[in-house]
Amino acid sequence: MKKAIANRSRWKRNSRLARLGARIGLAHAGTSARKVFASSARKEELSRAREMKTAQQVADELGNMKGALMKLGQMASYLDDGLPEPLRLALGQLQSNAPPMSVELVHAEIERELGRPVSEVFVEFDDEPIAAASIGQVHRAILRTPDGERAVAVKVQYPGVAEAIDADLRTADLLGTLLAFGFKSLNPEDMVAEIKERLREELDYTKEAQNQQQFADFYRDHPFIHVPDVLHNYSTSRILITELVSGHSFAELLTWPQEERDKAGEAIFRFVFRSLYRFRAFNGDPHPGNYIFHKGGKVTFLDFGLIKHFTVEEMEMFQGMVKAAVLDHDMESYRRIIEEAGMLQKDAPFTTEEAGDYFAHFYEPVRESKMMTWTTGYATSIVRHTFDRTSAIAQYATVPKSFVFIQRINLGLYALLGQLGSSGNFRRISEELWPMTNAAPSTPMGEQEAQWLTTRNSPL
Repeated sequence: MKKAIANRSRWKRNSRLARLGARIGLAHAGTSARKVFASSARKEELSRAREMKTAQQVADELGNMKGALMKLGQMASYLDDGLPEPLRLALGQLQSNAPPMSVELVHAEIERELGRPVSEVFVEFDDEPIAAASIGQVHRAILRTPDGERAVAVKVQYPGVAEAIDADLRTADLLGTLLAFGFKSLNPEDMVAEIKERLREELDYTKEAQNQQQFADFYRDHPFIHVPDVLHNYSTSRILITELVSGHSFAELLTWPQEERDKAGEAIFRFVFRSLYRFRAFNGDPHPGNYIFHKGGKVTFLDFGLIKHFTVEEMEMFQGMVKAAVLDHDMESYRRIIEEAGMLQKDAPFTTEEAGDYFAHFYEPVRESKMMTWTTGYATSIVRHTFDRTSAIAQYATVPKSFVFIQRINLGLYALLGQLGSSGNFRRISEELWPMTNAAPSTPMGEQEAQWLTTRNSPL
């Protein structure tokens, strides 16, 4: 019976998506017909009008579905200022959190997953959630273990969310529609495939537990980067129990002195790029709610459901891009690398110098060894530059599968550092983290990290 109800719900959901896709297609055909005899200015006006109408249709249809599109909206929630208006409109209505689960439902899910009542598993369980997200919510508790009582965070997945997201992901056309608002030349197949793969992984808390434990082990005893340990014997595919960490929120950090904000910004920057270049992985969801802050620059990193692991070959490509664009200023080599990676169409009708001027904007914070202060304006300019459909070069640029979440982490990181107003010599810091430079420490936090590196069994 339950299976039949689920099948009917999935059919109804997919039918709504299919009808929406058909309406969008008809609107596109009608606009194209009107543009045949229109002036260039009128053609642009018609295109914008169609985009806005399409975005509104997407938002209206999906705003209450609490599936994959809502998750994408939450991921983009703090990049709004730089996104194209149609994309911003659609995503803006997909950002509301799912309503919290009732206490009875939370208890029922825990009992179903762990096979015992909440009162037997925990000494205490706080029924008021401390965090809620797109696919689950988190509660404080005191866990009973053979070694005694332990304070933990209990993440409980919303029942039915896996089926809802899976249904959305099987309908990729709408993802492509949203993405095409920002990339005129985009062939969304690779991008959609990457998003689908990562979001499906995020639904499996067993996978998240493995990811989080890998990061916890990698950063064990680090002076200012902390990842909570996972209690694997008490976790399942829909329940994740980890070490409970107390600290301060991003909103609280913003009220601290600038020196503290600079330290926190440096810690996040080092975490992102040490993870990328030395661990070949990073957290693909750099959201303020995924960090707990402590005085002195220490940051606890949470939520490892959306992790991207890179191959050696992919990392060599990324390092080659940095070496060519930043260290050697060799734009001929840089253009060849990004063309081979599929990031730029081959034989695009502009000079290598023009391409260098366009892509140099992404490397501006690390092109020179100098003190700089991140601003929200700069972060927004990077987002706008990424989605700039007026640039002749941007029309020939796209986002290959390997770059989907690395671009996401860059844009998210820049937005966070801009909100913090972080200052520092990020070129010098980067040289400590790039494998091809491996420079000496340039800051007090760098000295702490260098000392930590000496305690590791293998170089990082």
